[in-house]
Amino acid sequence: MSRLSESGRSDARVWAPDAEQVALHRVRAGAAERVELTRADGGWWVAIEALEAGDRYGFLIDGDEHPLPDPRSRRQPDGVHGLSAPDDPADVDWLDDNWHGRQLAGGVIYELHIGTYSPEGTFDGAIARLDHLVELGVDFVELLPVNGFNGEHNWGYDGVAWFAVHEAYGGPAGYRRFVDACHTRGLAVIQDVVYNHLGPSGNYLPRFGPYLHSGSANTWGDSVNLGDREVRRFVLDNLAMWFEDFHVDGLRLDAVHALVDESPTHILQAMSEETDARSAHLGRPLTLIAESDMNDPRLILPREAGGYGLTAQWSDDHHHAIHAAVTGESDGYYADFATADALPKTSTKGFFHDGTHSSFRDRPHGFPIPAEVPTWRLVTFAQDHDQIGNRAAGDRISQTLAADEIAVAAVLNLTSPFTPMLFMGEEWGATTPWQFFTSHPEPELGLATAEGRLAEFAKMGWDESVVPDPQARATFERSKLAWSEVDEPRHARLLALHRALIRLRKHLPELTDPRFEHTLAAGEGEDGLAVFRLDRGAGIQSPHGGIVSVCAAIREEASFEVGSEAALELSTTPDATLVDGVLTLPARSAAVVRVRAARGV
Repeated sequence: MSRLSESGRSDARVWAPDAEQVALHRVRAGAAERVELTRADGGWWVAIEALEAGDRYGFLIDGDEHPLPDPRSRRQPDGVHGLSAPDDPADVDWLDDNWHGRQLAGGVIYELHIGTYSPEGTFDGAIARLDHLVELGVDFVELLPVNGFNGEHNWGYDGVAWFAVHEAYGGPAGYRRFVDACHTRGLAVIQDVVYNHLGPSGNYLPRFGPYLHSGSANTWGDSVNLGDREVRRFVLDNLAMWFEDFHVDGLRLDAVHALVDESPTHILQAMSEETDARSAHLGRPLTLIAESDMNDPRLILPREAGGYGLTAQWSDDHHHAIHAAVTGESDGYYADFATADALPKTSTKGFFHDGTHSSFRDRPHGFPIPAEVPTWRLVTFAQDHDQIGNRAAGDRISQTLAADEIAVAAVLNLTSPFTPMLFMGEEWGATTPWQFFTSHPEPELGLATAEGRLAEFAKMGWDESVVPDPQARATFERSKLAWSEVDEPRHARLLALHRALIRLRKHLPELTDPRFEHTLAAGEGEDGLAVFRLDRGAGIQSPHGGIVSVCAAIREEASFEVGSEAALELSTTPDATLVDGVLTLPARSAAVVRVRAARGV
């Protein structure tokens, strides 16, 4: 671990249980030196206070001629194949002493990728645009992975240096500045982390020890060996690093369905326990959000009830229902959601597939969510990095839908019973694509990546001819946001709508009511969802409670009986009318109305 102490020095430590000899290769003031490490307990090797600021170093295992980077390296200034460097956590004067964290309940998340969020593609470039997020009204900034990966630009899911922050973004110092800038503006930070696999280039962990389980593979390669105590500690120490050293407020755990663990205590439960302990120590709430395609509420059930105790999990089902409703798509995994009952079910049950047959998987899928689970424990969205970037051309819905249709999607997303998330640029209807890009220096790896993408798209029936080359620099550049769009009239109107919806969500308590039993939904349509209504609030069960009704005329004009006391809170169109308790909307529009609770109740 190359984290400098207050003395300005650091021990050189590495776990290499099968090694016969380990030496430190250190470059100091331009001169290379060899320092023998001493064997310690548990397969560890150590040289006391062997590192200081400015050093470059690596480890030599059993006569290796070329030094390997530190598995726990905090900096890789020359890339993941180069020498490691110590990190000084005191290089930033934190200004977030008054930051006490943020609970996920009632919040709105904004997902962004550092390399494409700003023209600079750096933490400092993102800092310059944080005020935009404050004005938007979001509460959490969720970053795609920032750990060290091969090449200059990448989505981040090919990380191999889990403890190092990607140098091209600004390294660990830039990351600390970013988190501090978020906190001083009242924004919490969620970091996307990947513990289910390592990238295809720059992974030197197998040279040190049994980090991978060669007999168990997932979509991306060998699984992480979570049955080994030290490998589990490696994962849990990484989790703790983000909270302790970088002050982040939460982690999004990538594809937890690909974590293979048969230990008595599943690694997800161990993460939950570790996070709760850190939260108590730090005195602020910490969040763990799982991405999972299992539709299994066990992830978010309390540990005492047999669950893993995570804070929240994604619901792709709700995205699929919104997407199918507003676009009419029915290919691939959208087939089951191209019906009038899909969005009503996900809105009231959380999952569409809760034991039902999935035509895409050709088997029953999922489990029902117990009614007592708070609705905010599901994170939902109309767009995200995967659902855009894993399309053949990486096209957003703004590239096929009119502005009024995009507005309907925004209403459906930001008034849902769940924790809504936006993907960068969605708030103004950005027209720039978000495409899959890599920058592997190895030509053969770049070719294999491109061929793998084509094979994936064949399953969805999409046109392979429009798939961009992931290795082309132009693919990365096209994916950068065009901030000049923000002030254009069409985009400015969508931005104003998103701001208004987020304000409304914070103003109307019915929209953040966490009880499934206070949610009703209905849909109509012969060929997909044409008309949708969502009712929220205590008034569903009590005549004295308030009700908020979200009404959407997705494909055709529609009228909704909302009651004579209903007030129009928001509409995507000036043509909405509310007369004698009947709300009438033209096609491709949506509105929010409210009946207040009886006074004194």
